[in-house]
Amino acid sequence: MYSIDNNGNLITGTTVILLVSLILIVIFVVNSIYFLENENIDSIESDNFKYIINDYKKNLEQIGKESLAEETEKLYHGHIIHDSRKEVKKILNEKLKKTNKDYKEKYGVDIRSEVISVESTDSPWKVLFKVRIKVDKDSEQYDGIIESNSSIEGLNDPLPYAMLTAYSNINHDDKTIYYFESLSQYLLKHNVDSFESYILATSPMIIKKCPYDPYIHHGDGNTLKECLKNGYFHESADGSCYLCRLEGKGTCPHYGLEVFIQTHTPLTNESVSCSDHVVFHDRYNGKKLNKWDINSLILDESHAKKYGLSYNETG
Repeated sequence: MYSIDNNGNLITGTTVILLVSLILIVIFVVNSIYFLENENIDSIESDNFKYIINDYKKNLEQIGKESLAEETEKLYHGHIIHDSRKEVKKILNEKLKKTNKDYKEKYGVDIRSEVISVESTDSPWKVLFKVRIKVDKDSEQYDGIIESNSSIEGLNDPLPYAMLTAYSNINHDDKTIYYFESLSQYLLKHNVDSFESYILATSPMIIKKCPYDPYIHHGDGNTLKECLKNGYFHESADGSCYLCRLEGKGTCPHYGLEVFIQTHTPLTNESVSCSDHVVFHDRYNGKKLNKWDINSLILDESHAKKYGLSYNETG
């Protein structure tokens, strides 16, 4: 009987040990699964939070461009802009308030924002926006400055309307600005020779980057003709940047743009060279590339050389 009892106790003891071990293993597995699940949840929450910040930054590029377009539209309705950076900041701040509400509804995140600056850049095709944002979602927080470069391509050129608001008869369609008598009146006021050459002049309205680079190739084949047909703008150290164009500045310290103002005149007298920064600021003379062509550009020798163009006196 003693040996049987020992064997029974041994079996019972072994069973208990096995059950305890099994329970411990189950607890370990359950805890491990719970830990991994929570770790994955934390990771997803963190990734979602990063996505929200990056999405906000991405949207800033478009919202910034919309703010520039809205400010330009004011010029086209007779408004005068003295400080474009300040005015664009106001518009952008209002747009971001609405964006912050949209993010609250969509992501359940609290965002506070303030536009720090609106700046010209080394590229005349970009405007830099800097915005301070504070973001809170559950236990996660972000406090920092985000930046975005917004393209000005596709926006309306603000300079002609900024310069000629006080003059009558400037108008436009969906792609071209028509100066009628406004530009000739402006040039007359500034004592420009043969100001009447710019009656009925035109220029492109929508900013499009010229693909013919280097620009000296405008003298090749039909390049100039295609450039004028498509209304391309060109980089220029002498031209003004977009933000300064909003203020009616034909030239500025920043790297800027120039575009040809095309005359349509039978007159052959010398008049102001037709690059817009020359017309609206420098006002030095040029002459027709082809004096017998009604639609010929009027250019000074420096600009003609820059674009690889030559004068044809005989037609």
